[in-house]
Amino acid sequence: MTLAVVVLVLFGTTLLLAQIGLEDFVHDLTFAGRLTGAALLVVSFTTLVGAAAVLDHWIRQSFPYSGLVALIGTFAALLTNAMLLVQTVKDGESTTYPVLFGVLTAGSAYAVFAVWRTSVAIPAPKRVAAALIVSSVIAIANFGYQNLYQPYQRQTRPLITVAMGKPVLSKDRTAFAVPVDITLHNHGDVGFYVLGTEFHAMGKQVPLSTKDRLRRQWRTDAEQWSKSSEVNPLSRREIHQPGELVEAKPWMQDGTWIESNDTYATRVVVQLPMDTPYDQVAFYASASLARKDRLVLQPPLDFVAYSWGREKVPGWMKQQQKNGLDSLIHRARVHENNAIDERTRAPRFVTVYWTFGTHGAQVQTSITRKGEEGRVATPEENRQTSSRYGLVDLVTGPVERTLWDIKSQR
Repeated sequence: MTLAVVVLVLFGTTLLLAQIGLEDFVHDLTFAGRLTGAALLVVSFTTLVGAAAVLDHWIRQSFPYSGLVALIGTFAALLTNAMLLVQTVKDGESTTYPVLFGVLTAGSAYAVFAVWRTSVAIPAPKRVAAALIVSSVIAIANFGYQNLYQPYQRQTRPLITVAMGKPVLSKDRTAFAVPVDITLHNHGDVGFYVLGTEFHAMGKQVPLSTKDRLRRQWRTDAEQWSKSSEVNPLSRREIHQPGELVEAKPWMQDGTWIESNDTYATRVVVQLPMDTPYDQVAFYASASLARKDRLVLQPPLDFVAYSWGREKVPGWMKQQQKNGLDSLIHRARVHENNAIDERTRAPRFVTVYWTFGTHGAQVQTSITRKGEEGRVATPEENRQTSSRYGLVDLVTGPVERTLWDIKSQR
């Protein structure tokens, strides 16, 4: 009975670790993850040899050190199953794998005890003990790096820059165009998926007061800061009116990526009539990204719904629509960056909301389980999701220029 239990535990551990280890070694997105996959393959081979040694130790005893090999194999199974149990309990959402690794951990602990009590002959016990301790420390250190340090290491952030070119008048001098160059710089060591981008231009009327404005008017300006994302300066003579959307568009294809130490550049052109009522124009650009070493995006990002259409949309989006904001919704499947999480966590989907209205535009993303897209996540849940999947929101602007010099050429 004991022999059957020990061999069954070792064979079960071998098959499971070999399958997971091979997937990580071939497909994991990080070097540490592939190293973990290689380590699991080595452990699976060790437990397979350990199972053969157990049979020899119990039945034939043809190899003098089969007991020692059996002890090493069962100890390796115990250590690895215990660490995987901790990981699946901490991050997993499936009950199958925690139960499976719990059974294998208990079974391998029994196997270690069963082999030990057969009075295994250990040559140079100090060396064997040292080797087991060193291998355990290495395994635990790699486990800690993969599951504790790496998810919370310093984030790398790309940079968006916006630069205006020289305005160009139309042939009949009734309109003008302002070229705007948008550049995405990725100076980090990892690539990023581009989940969504947006560029928008805002026109502003800024009449000048004929006399100095009073303190109470400054206070009124300051109060507007808490009610709007647009922050205007406190000015002695300028009277800033709320900006109005002139133009908005994506500037990079959703679902593409930018590799490490790479740069993406594009140019957009904003056209306005010469008799425009605006005194200034302000340009904004933003992007929502995800680290390529934290998830796998399964393209394409499919269109799902218009916020004003007949498709079902979240309740908070309906409230936005009442406030004058419309949205385009796209969605795609994402996969975890390692085999264990992919097996033990529920499927996730990234949803991209491209929102626009009279007073601006923005792009937002969320990663949730299917059916939970409409649930409003807590700030802590948002932080955890951003950390796990390496989500980064980049915003630049306003980059402003006056239109007086152009309008004077009429």
